[in-house]
Amino acid sequence: MQNSATARPGAGIIFVLVGMLSISVNDMLIKQLSGGYPLHQVVFTRSAIGIMFGLCMVQFEGGWSILRTKQPLLHTLRGLTVVISNMTFFVALAVLPLADATALFFAAPLFITLLSIPILGEKVGPLRMGAVIVGFIGVVIMQRPWESGEALQVSRVVLMLPLLSALTYALLQLMTRKLGATTKASAMSVYIQAVFIVVSVGFFVVAGDGRFAEGSDSASVQFLLRAWVWPASGDWPYMIGLGLNSAIIGYCLSQAYRLSDAATIAPFEYVGLPFAVFWGWLIWADLPDWEVWTGMALIMAAGLFVFLREGQKARRIARAEVKARY
Repeated sequence: MQNSATARPGAGIIFVLVGMLSISVNDMLIKQLSGGYPLHQVVFTRSAIGIMFGLCMVQFEGGWSILRTKQPLLHTLRGLTVVISNMTFFVALAVLPLADATALFFAAPLFITLLSIPILGEKVGPLRMGAVIVGFIGVVIMQRPWESGEALQVSRVVLMLPLLSALTYALLQLMTRKLGATTKASAMSVYIQAVFIVVSVGFFVVAGDGRFAEGSDSASVQFLLRAWVWPASGDWPYMIGLGLNSAIIGYCLSQAYRLSDAATIAPFEYVGLPFAVFWGWLIWADLPDWEVWTGMALIMAAGLFVFLREGQKARRIARAEVKARY
């Protein structure tokens, strides 16, 4: 549970809103680059730039000493979790419209609410649990289980990738809550960027020449495994923007989950849905079909209900504390 002395739900909400705006810009930029560069090159460039911004934040929050940690293995596991979450989402993004992939990914706050029970010991009552179930019904609708073959347009594997991304992202944020009591947000951001760089270099060593992508007509496989190329001059602003966004995302989301209860913060991540629809419409003229609109509505309604119930619970606790004092 969040320490009441350090809990700052208002600040946590502001940080998560800024983080979600940055994530929507990040996803838009990566989809824009997915047709010409391999994912591991984009991630390496983004993280190499992002870690420089992150190190500046480290200086602002206390200097190099805050990078020391007594839990290196847990930080490494957290970093690998976010790598899996990002890679699975971005591979799906090469095929799916931005709004569709984002909507499926937004099972993450539902996973966070569920996993906060065994991992953090948080209490989720029957009404909030019912809302989570409604949200997952929305996820099922977006999976279109009644379609098959050519009618489905994309493979079931691709449709499941954002859900895997959502699950690993939920685990990431719950680990952030565990580590946040002793680690600054800027340090956690730097650790994640470092893991991204190591994994990207590993991809380059094994598959940087593009040999594993030869003969494949899958856009996802090509994005994951095509050969590295030197970026065109017109693409450098996108790369630099990705690096800046990466630092902002890592810092803001780490701060959000350090400062407030996971079940309180998670519903505010749904603001990423309208951002994704906006960028998809503005850049690619994509608008969701009825399944995605329906799923979005159910997920957002479920998240809003969870938030309202959390607010009611907080007010009841506050009143009880006042009565206890007097």
